[in-house]
Amino acid sequence: MTRQDKCSLQKVTKGSEKLLHVVLVEPEIPQNTGNIARTCAVTGSSLHLIRPLGFELSEKWVRRAGLDYWDRVSVTEYDDLESFFALHPEALERLWLATTKAPRSYAEVHYERDCWLFFGKETAGLPSTLLERFRERCVRIPMLSDVRCLNLSNSVAVLVYEALRQNGFPGLTGVGAMGGNPTP
Repeated sequence: MTRQDKCSLQKVTKGSEKLLHVVLVEPEIPQNTGNIARTCAVTGSSLHLIRPLGFELSEKWVRRAGLDYWDRVSVTEYDDLESFFALHPEALERLWLATTKAPRSYAEVHYERDCWLFFGKETAGLPSTLLERFRERCVRIPMLSDVRCLNLSNSVAVLVYEALRQNGFPGLTGVGAMGGNPTP
């Protein structure tokens, strides 16, 4: 079954309904997951991790990795994809699968509010059974054909920010400190 992460650094309740859900299927590299968690923290997206993980997700790991934003991320772990879909059947209607095998660009689709963005493990991508089941929901990031692929954490950032852009960056600050009137 499913369990919440054991880090007990728990959940952001601000605007409890998340605009985006990032789903990592069997992530292997802890640094990528840390970078993705930071992207989720700054965008208010939730992070869903499908086991097995290539690392231990514990309070000790979070402290050692210096993830000072971890308490700002809603993280849930699942034993497998079946457990995930059993708990989130709504994801079946609003999912997008990132894969280098997809027939269309991520920029050609409309990302609904509350959509679910799926990414596979670094060495193999998403399971072929999942890709075939949701063939029409597969998207890719355009890149040169003779290069293997973009880093997982970069890929997540590209799709998350495209989905947010299409929805008007809800709840995010669009202007920094330099956004006011310049001083002569």
